[in-house]
Amino acid sequence: LLGYEKRFFPSQHYVYMFLVKWNDLSEKLIYRRFTEIYEFHKALKEMFPIESGDINMEKRIIPHLPAPKWFDGQRSTESRQGTLAEYCYALVNLPHKISRCQHVVSFFRVRHDDMNPVTDSQIRKPEVFILPKDAKKTLTDITGPIVLQTYRAIADYEKSSTSEMALQAGDMVDVVEKSESGWWFCQLKNKRGWVPAAYLEPMDGPDESEEQEPNYAGEQYIVQKSYTAVEEDELTLKEGDVIEVIHKLLDGWWVIRKEETTGYYPSMYLQKAGESNTSVKNELRNRSAPPRRSTIRNVKSIHKQGRKQISQETYRRNSKKYIQSRRNLKEKFQNKANVIIEKNEQENKPKAQPAVPPPPSKALILN
Repeated sequence: LLGYEKRFFPSQHYVYMFLVKWNDLSEKLIYRRFTEIYEFHKALKEMFPIESGDINMEKRIIPHLPAPKWFDGQRSTESRQGTLAEYCYALVNLPHKISRCQHVVSFFRVRHDDMNPVTDSQIRKPEVFILPKDAKKTLTDITGPIVLQTYRAIADYEKSSTSEMALQAGDMVDVVEKSESGWWFCQLKNKRGWVPAAYLEPMDGPDESEEQEPNYAGEQYIVQKSYTAVEEDELTLKEGDVIEVIHKLLDGWWVIRKEETTGYYPSMYLQKAGESNTSVKNELRNRSAPPRRSTIRNVKSIHKQGRKQISQETYRRNSKKYIQSRRNLKEKFQNKANVIIEKNEQENKPKAQPAVPPPPSKALILN
């Protein structure tokens, strides 16, 4: 569940937005009214009377879903999001005979009006309300609408899959979700899909205000997919390599450090050390890294100045400084520790006992 939309044509109503991932790893956006969802739920219960608790309530595993109200306004639509998100999570984790049955598959399949929602240019465009990712913790904070950021396309982009969205230079898109992979989920009038972040620029200036500063201490990551450098400032790595991320950029190309070498690498091919996700490798097989801004031809920006970019030479120089300072600090502590150990050893060393004179010899006694 991504959130919901408030629509004004043919009359004001609300639809919930679901992002559905299928077995072929394609992602589809669908819209459903709550009345549709509840009718689907009732039919599912009739198909599985035992699992719905109609025969014995103790055997119920199909989740509960409250009935629609006489009038579903914005407040009820908003407050129902947490319940609906939990319902979907429980639904897809039911035994396959339920969660993968034809009734469920058909309900989540893309319809014609999902791809081409009925709109009227004379009426206000839909208002989008996004559900926070930590909704279970902050349901009371969902006050919407969340103001979507508007970006401008700097060049034409031809989509390479049905889950993406084509762009023309100058298009103004609303960004629904910014993924660390560098693929952003956007909407343009009645179209929605994934777009490379490198093709978009903020309206108020060339620089991304959300980008963090470099962290030369680095975070340890594991390479999940090999990549061969295409540009001079990229790195070639193999699956299983351990690296350090020193700068996370919003376009999905992070600056990483391998020993004392730095360069760009696709963030979607990296996984934080200590975290395990078995689906990552399978998902990466059918996905490609997003393009970089430097590789886009015919870029037309509305800003006089370009983006502030840090050169790889600066990254390397600052990285080497940090590594050297870390080594010096380590050596300092090690030397200090050695001095303390030597001092303790001297203090704990047993003191020499006074020499005892040898007993007189037998010959001396006889004399």
